[in-house]
Amino acid sequence: MSTPAVKPGSTSCSAFSKFGRGSCPSAARISAPDAIFATVAAVPPDDLALNTAISFATNTNWQAYSGESTLSYLTQLLGLTVQNFVSAATGMAVLVALIRGFTRRSVETIGNFWVDLSRSTLYILLPLSFVLAVALTSLGVVQSFSPAAEVTLLEPVVDAEGKTHTTQQIPLGPAASQIAIKQLGTNGGGFFGANSAHPLENPNPLSNFLQVLAILLIPAALCFTFGDLVGDRKQGWALLATMLVIFIPLLAVGLWAEQSGNPKFSDVGVDQSANVLQSGGNLEGKETRFGASSSVLWATATTAASNGSVNAMHDSFTPIGGLVPLWLMQLGEVIFGGVGSGLYGLLVFAILAVFIAGLMVGRTPEYLGKKIEAAEMKMAALVILIPPAIVLLGTALAVSIDAGRGPVSNPGPHGFSQILYAFSSAGNNNGSAFAGLGVNTPFYNLTLGFVMFIARYALIMPVLAIAGSLVRKKSTPASAGMLPTDTPLFVGMLAGIVLLVGALTFVPALALGPVVEQLRMTAQSAP
Repeated sequence: MSTPAVKPGSTSCSAFSKFGRGSCPSAARISAPDAIFATVAAVPPDDLALNTAISFATNTNWQAYSGESTLSYLTQLLGLTVQNFVSAATGMAVLVALIRGFTRRSVETIGNFWVDLSRSTLYILLPLSFVLAVALTSLGVVQSFSPAAEVTLLEPVVDAEGKTHTTQQIPLGPAASQIAIKQLGTNGGGFFGANSAHPLENPNPLSNFLQVLAILLIPAALCFTFGDLVGDRKQGWALLATMLVIFIPLLAVGLWAEQSGNPKFSDVGVDQSANVLQSGGNLEGKETRFGASSSVLWATATTAASNGSVNAMHDSFTPIGGLVPLWLMQLGEVIFGGVGSGLYGLLVFAILAVFIAGLMVGRTPEYLGKKIEAAEMKMAALVILIPPAIVLLGTALAVSIDAGRGPVSNPGPHGFSQILYAFSSAGNNNGSAFAGLGVNTPFYNLTLGFVMFIARYALIMPVLAIAGSLVRKKSTPASAGMLPTDTPLFVGMLAGIVLLVGALTFVPALALGPVVEQLRMTAQSAP
């Protein structure tokens, strides 16, 4: 996420950075032999370094810095890209351990973590990343160890200090290799501050399509893996159907909100209709090469899949358009979710669903032949309740003190949404944000780092506890009284429980942010 040189007046550091940090420190040019080791800006403070380390280790990839001006090539190759592989493989290893809890009969072990980690990395992530990196490079994504290229501007530019600039530094670097695993591993950390809105990370609609496909590929494919491992493919289809039942309507809402445009723009005569010159809709904070529709598709996919990369600035979405990615995270990142983590999170909700069904019919709940008892339900409750707790407590703390309110760029409902989004993203290991919140402060670096750490490892432990409890149990033969878990009825029940938990937990907070902002926007624009 760095290049070796950035000059004042350069556009290589965009104000549309992924997490609201668009500043570009000036620096002297660095020669090519030193490019791979050089760090342009001053060494990051300890709190930012700690935040970044936790972020990439937990598969969150929250970035409170601008990549092209902060880190060297070597730092991101050895420090960040490696964690992109390891954190994704960790989620897959935990998922496989939970699946073994259902498939193994009366044994004591759920497998070897290091074996599963190695297999996930060597057999799945590395080959797919190599293929995608080559494809992206062929489409124009930069992959180089050369220093920033100095080019002559077509027209001189005068900066805020009155200085005239005739040249510009174009950042280069080994971007394609990191972008491939950032998308396939649902990591999301960008090489440049503008993330996938940057033309050297995502140059055209075809590269945009491949990256969205990569975001959803492994989380969706793991549903089929689950079906094969438990010996019933219908079980995997049921889980995938549950994801789609929630994903598609929310995508439709987001498309409607953004394609309808911003009524405040219409009030001042801005043309937001689709024509030969523009795709129409609310284009604020979006790349014209993608338009509103592709931007919403990406925003919905990246927050559903716990990826967090962006090709548009969510802070500039309409209130309802911004509510969609916000609520997708608050559902617990189980709609596709992270690599491995999304599916094991949805399996925990499935355990809750069969437990509730068992209460309704007065029968001991069972899932895939294993009885669900008190031990499993206690651990499932922790997995479901921990993320909302840390999100809401973190948000409450931030809005209560000056250190939390100070970096807010838009006081009022939208500013509250910025803070709520930040903690929802960290508390569910997503990594995207409303870019208007300046989070590179000691308060946000430390609090969000703590939240990311808890959201990852405090959930993995109870999931493994469930796996360890289930693997010791004998399998119960199927009978007429058992709830079938591969039917449309169960899909509807599971989707309903996911939505109900998300609604009961976050609707009050959402009402204070995007909902009231939408009401104010439409009321002020009414004739």
